[in-house]
Amino acid sequence: MGWPYIGETLQLYSQDPNIFFLTKQKRYGEIFKTHILGCPCVMLASPEAAKFVLVTQSHLFKPTYPKSKEKMIGPYALFFHQGEYHTRLRKLVQNSLSPETIRKLIPDIEDLAVSALESWAAASEQVINTYYEMKKFSFDVGILSIFGHLDRVYRDKLKENYQIVDKGYNSFPTNIPGTAYHKALQARKRLNQILSEIICERKEKKLVEKDLLGHLLNFKDEKGETLTQEQIADNIIGVLFAAQDTTASILTWILKFLHDDPKLLEAVKAEQMAIYQANDEGRRPLTWAHTRNMPLTYRVVLESLRMASIISFTFREAVVDVEYKGYLIPKGWKVMPLFRNIHHNPEFFADPHDFDPSRFEVAPKPNTFMPFGNGVHSCPGNELAKLEALILMHHLITKFRWEVVGSQSGIQYGPFPVPQQGLPARFWKESSTPFQDM
Repeated sequence: MGWPYIGETLQLYSQDPNIFFLTKQKRYGEIFKTHILGCPCVMLASPEAAKFVLVTQSHLFKPTYPKSKEKMIGPYALFFHQGEYHTRLRKLVQNSLSPETIRKLIPDIEDLAVSALESWAAASEQVINTYYEMKKFSFDVGILSIFGHLDRVYRDKLKENYQIVDKGYNSFPTNIPGTAYHKALQARKRLNQILSEIICERKEKKLVEKDLLGHLLNFKDEKGETLTQEQIADNIIGVLFAAQDTTASILTWILKFLHDDPKLLEAVKAEQMAIYQANDEGRRPLTWAHTRNMPLTYRVVLESLRMASIISFTFREAVVDVEYKGYLIPKGWKVMPLFRNIHHNPEFFADPHDFDPSRFEVAPKPNTFMPFGNGVHSCPGNELAKLEALILMHHLITKFRWEVVGSQSGIQYGPFPVPQQGLPARFWKESSTPFQDM
């Protein structure tokens, strides 16, 4: 369990976390205990155990986050809760991100994707940080799904202040002027004010929209009570947080995996070019049917999700003493289902460290593939994230080229795993001549 209070926190954060978890699993098996960030923890590395905690007995475990994180996003955000409040909020978010809703966003997501790609290609003599650019793209898609066509002034204000919150989210929580955490808290207050202005304007204009804000504003419970402005703001920030970094990470990994496998890239390009040519050389917008007819590209997305395992684990806390397979999990202990360990287990995925999209020609065994979590707290925006990836890949592969610059190995964690240095790359339009010095 390590030193008092510190426990094994230093071992976890001073090395590749994969090594830490795998070393523990090899030594102790699929259930083991440790002590991280002042908390005793039980780690679970089997599909059955993950299902037990997240699905079948989820009522015995509650979501748990550091208070500093909760304060930054907002205490009313749905992923801090369980029970009736969580169920109601989750239904609202799911309705706003359902396939029936997001398919209507395809033309707008296309516009955002093409605009982003053209800006990267326009800077073709410069090396860009792919992850940083993907964060901007995924943020814009998040804004679209929440507000629809939001006025540029509001959008820019939200982006400016959210970026400050984003930088301070994983900083040491010292609320002293000048620190990243203090700046983030101040920016979070400004976000509340901006959201208040947007909400007031929409109410004044009596707009009835089916975006997330519309669902939140129109909600009434059986007593006729509506959500407070603070509840609405916290859930909007929560969705933005969930929509940006994780989606940007997986988009960056997709580019790297395709870049590293030229044969696979050519096969994906053939699939996308067939759609492009049948769609009047790309003159017509993509449709939902087009995105459902990209089987290889879709398998690349799934395999990227498995390989990268952006969400390596999740935290829960036992609300009572819980017994599982002869083990006692004491009340108050943290419980961590280890998604990455399950995704990289050769028992479930042969040669797990090989990038092989063909493995998804057959559905994985139940509870072995959980890139968006599992159970009532799984990510409600998973279909939007996959749709973003398919649309961006279509336009990137049919109209542009890219080349990774510098070292192509290494992973950095901050906190989500991304290729080293955010995958530095150059982009140019397909008709252009690639650089000779790469």
